Amino acid sequence: MRKIYLASDSKARKKLLKIFGLNFKVLPSKIREKTAAGSLSYTQLVKTNALKKAADVASRVKNGVVIAADTIVVCGGKVFGKPKDLSGARKMLKVLAGKPQWLYTGLAIIDKDNKKVKTACEKTKIYMDKLTDKEIDNYFAAVSPLDKAGSFDIQGKGAFFIRRIEGCFYNVVGLPLRRLYLILKSLDLKVFMFLFFLLPFAFCLLLSGCTTEYNTVTGEEETYFYSTDREVAIGESINRAVEKEYKFVEDPLVEKRVKDIGEKIAAVCDRKEITYHFKVLDDDEVNAVSLPGGFVYINKGLIEKVANDDELAGVIAHEVGHIVARHSIKKLQGEIGYSILRLLVAAAPRSGGEVGGAADAAFTELMLGYSREDELLADQLGARYAKLAGYNPRGMLEFLLKLQAIDKRRPLAPKSYFKTHPYVPDRIRVVKEELGEGMNFKDYINIEQVSHGVKQDPHE
Repeated sequence: MRKIYLASDSKARKKLLKIFGLNFKVLPSKIREKTAAGSLSYTQLVKTNALKKAADVASRVKNGVVIAADTIVVCGGKVFGKPKDLSGARKMLKVLAGKPQWLYTGLAIIDKDNKKVKTACEKTKIYMDKLTDKEIDNYFAAVSPLDKAGSFDIQGKGAFFIRRIEGCFYNVVGLPLRRLYLILKSLDLKVFMFLFFLLPFAFCLLLSGCTTEYNTVTGEEETYFYSTDREVAIGESINRAVEKEYKFVEDPLVEKRVKDIGEKIAAVCDRKEITYHFKVLDDDEVNAVSLPGGFVYINKGLIEKVANDDELAGVIAHEVGHIVARHSIKKLQGEIGYSILRLLVAAAPRSGGEVGGAADAAFTELMLGYSREDELLADQLGARYAKLAGYNPRGMLEFLLKLQAIDKRRPLAPKSYFKTHPYVPDRIRVVKEELGEGMNFKDYINIEQVSHGVKQDPHE
């Protein structure tokens, strides 16, 4: 195998190169980056810096391939590189906060064996929230800005104040992976061939992932490293593990009831480019869960608690709401991170035994619940879809009250519908607002108790 050298000691770049499965050696460049563009364009500046770094390392090795990169942030015609100290970082981030900016990364690859040199540039537009001095200080207390162009990251706590991006996500992390792959491919390097054999779906996921999309139900630009096809593949992978480990109800009437209601909900929801699957698990727990790509599971225990189809439609519509808002795939993307790639191996031939374990771990992660904000949005969408499908949306309110009564009578179970769900009064409020109903005095008192800390959540 060819020797690969990374001319950087950046933790982010090392982590990104590992995604490719490369065996590489870190050999930091001794070149100091220029931040003054002068007569150069911003693209020329980062490419020149990257090439100087690559040349410096190439001069110290006999053969192999040297990969170098340089990143700058441009805002208001001013170039921002890595800060020299915390004071400079604080001033830098203060200027950038609240303003759109461009992040440029220059790439330079030197193939010493074949005497070839390639350069490229990737740029991404970033929209950042305004930050107070206290917020900046708190951020720097948790994250060192000294090794980051512009004094911020996107893969860590910096994600809290980056509103959206236009362009390649991995470029902001530190290395535009797709651009790098295309350069290495143009050099006819075979270092990635084994990766195509082992992880064809996972690799495509990464290469197609440098994108942002507008989510119609959240009203926000969201960054994904997957396509809808890949999301469906993930759901199918996890579903196979579920089918092996869990028992399904064999009553055709129960199956038909859930499927008929589910199909009516799916027909009126805001996401119709996927096929929805509705299944009933033979489990007495009062629970329901949704997977990426359109898979919804309702436990037998929950079906036994609903009084009518209106209540069941509210539960199913709630889970469909999670899928429409892509809560499940975003949860896996955030909580499991790169191990999500292992799940996609299940969609490829000759998948190994580890895939089942990873898929089951993902299912367990989803069973443990979403964020409270996600749950409230799913409630809002659930009420909307149940009504559009012809069901009485007040059935959802009745079932929420039933959940509250069940919750008071028993301790929390390991995989419980209540684990991370918000207070029932909060959920009722959201549903009533969606239906155009006002809160009554009891609703208000319950929410006020929660807000002022009088009432403690026993599940926190």
